[in-house]
Amino acid sequence: MRRVSHAIDRIDVTFDDSNLVANAGLLLVATLTQRLGLEALVNATVRLVGRIGGARPGRKILTLVHSMIAGGSHITHANVLRAGSTAGVLGHRVMAPSTIGTFLRSFTFGHVRQLEAVVGRCLERVWALGAGPGSEPLVIDIDSTICQVEGKNKHGAGYGYTKVLGYHPVLATRSGTGEILHARMRKGAANTQRGARRFIDELIARVRRAGATGELTVRFDSGFWSNDTIATLNRLNVRYTMAVRTNVKGIAAAIASIPEQAWVEIEYTPDGRAQVGEVAYTTGKGNNAVTRRLIVRRTRLTDTRQLKLWPDWRHHGFLTDLDGTAVDVDLFHRRHAVVELAIRDLKEGAGLDHVPSGNFHANSAWLQCTVLAHNLIRWTSILGNIRIDDQLVVARTIRTQHLALPGRLVNRSGTPNLRLPTNWPWATQFIAALNTLRLLRPAPA
Repeated sequence: MRRVSHAIDRIDVTFDDSNLVANAGLLLVATLTQRLGLEALVNATVRLVGRIGGARPGRKILTLVHSMIAGGSHITHANVLRAGSTAGVLGHRVMAPSTIGTFLRSFTFGHVRQLEAVVGRCLERVWALGAGPGSEPLVIDIDSTICQVEGKNKHGAGYGYTKVLGYHPVLATRSGTGEILHARMRKGAANTQRGARRFIDELIARVRRAGATGELTVRFDSGFWSNDTIATLNRLNVRYTMAVRTNVKGIAAAIASIPEQAWVEIEYTPDGRAQVGEVAYTTGKGNNAVTRRLIVRRTRLTDTRQLKLWPDWRHHGFLTDLDGTAVDVDLFHRRHAVVELAIRDLKEGAGLDHVPSGNFHANSAWLQCTVLAHNLIRWTSILGNIRIDDQLVVARTIRTQHLALPGRLVNRSGTPNLRLPTNWPWATQFIAALNTLRLLRPAPA
């Protein structure tokens, strides 16, 4: 038997090319970042004067955000941006991970609120560039999620209804694009409804300032169901669909009052059957009492063997002030599930799968950075016309096709030239997106 020669074993490896660029496609996002004036906006808004690590917050935020966009989920992953000539395509100085860690720990609650304001101002600038809904109806989905952590030294981490140790942030997303419109970090033991009224007030004010002048509709799951939330929505003149708990006595009685002949059959899963019905339901007391439509979907299995185990209908209801048939409104409400896709992408695609610090306010600032990273990916795909047929494109797809590009930054006759691989499948789309982003007007200083 003769030995087979393995040519791959003959390859020598050296890390000695200072012109190479890791994730050269970050040029797309960095171009949009400059058009938005993000570094200057952070410097003007986040005022950490006198605090250790608080100088020049803009470049530190951008270092962390660009690291997340490149796939980083830990502070140390920012070192990727310091390799070769990567900083040359970013437009800002790249800071060391140790500096970023010190910077995040310098945040207080007020400074986190200032960083939240940066996210809101970015939203205004992006929507002014043509990515906003304008006078068209805007559908918003609000939900909460659990960010699991390890260890007992995470300030604010706790056990909630899921019995998982972690934090419990609340988020609002834009249906159709997956943008995070607003986010707030909360302690792990926080009830789902905690801070909901203030969050909704801030959310509606933010999207109105950003230029959403059309009808607003917000979709909720049953965790946010309360008379206080409904009163807030009525005060703000916001339409809604809000899931309810069908085991509550009043809701159960209302469902039972729906006549059998009023249920309408709808298309459902191959192994299931579903019908939709509705009844009027009054919520609140005294002057705050309002009567709304309670739309109910009941489901059951059709397999005869399974039907013996679960013979009863299972009911899923929600309150709404929307017009239209019960079937159409039920279908609209079920699309609330798209919020889970945005949250999953925020975790898997923008760094929220890991909450790095033992300091609660540092983790709150981390959340806002993940929101910026997530949104910048979405905004780049929208304004750069990368999306196909207005589909929701997840971060992994954008990163694979347009960001995680090997490149070499060279000087050609005094002009920086970014050399990228031949036969790249998405080269034409990349160049078109870059040219489109460069045509955007810069934000005012």
